[in-house]
Amino acid sequence: MPSPEPDFSALGPFAAEGSANTDLCQLVAAAADLCRKPWRHAVIPIASTSDLESDIGLEELDCGFRLEVRTPTGERLLEEDLELEIYRSGRDLNLNLGWSDDQRPLLWHGSHPVWMDGVTGERCARPADGLPLESLARRLRALLAGSADS
Repeated sequence: MPSPEPDFSALGPFAAEGSANTDLCQLVAAAADLCRKPWRHAVIPIASTSDLESDIGLEELDCGFRLEVRTPTGERLLEEDLELEIYRSGRDLNLNLGWSDDQRPLLWHGSHPVWMDGVTGERCARPADGLPLESLARRLRALLAGSADS
């Protein structure tokens, strides 16, 4: 049975009980589940400038996550795992999103999406399976930028 559409408004601006980092992981997982159907995503923090148990102030947001992918039946899809980095540059929110395999292209999303070669860092065309990643990056950027403004 498919899961219901995630209710992002229920998360608020990371105000639920528990650490803000956990709430951010839930927000990222829900957005990934929505944008990369039918797969399910577990989000694991891999880097943060903040203590993982303390609140992440969105004005100081700088963190990384691994998104582990499973089929609806629970089988792992290692080749579809993603790495996400969220950081601020000045007042702008930026995201780097790419597959865990360094040979595949990487998406930088600031004011617009830019695909880069995973090895050379040179700009390249969007891969055939890149549209869901652009959708995920846009959704996350809008949700996080909106939370930082409120």
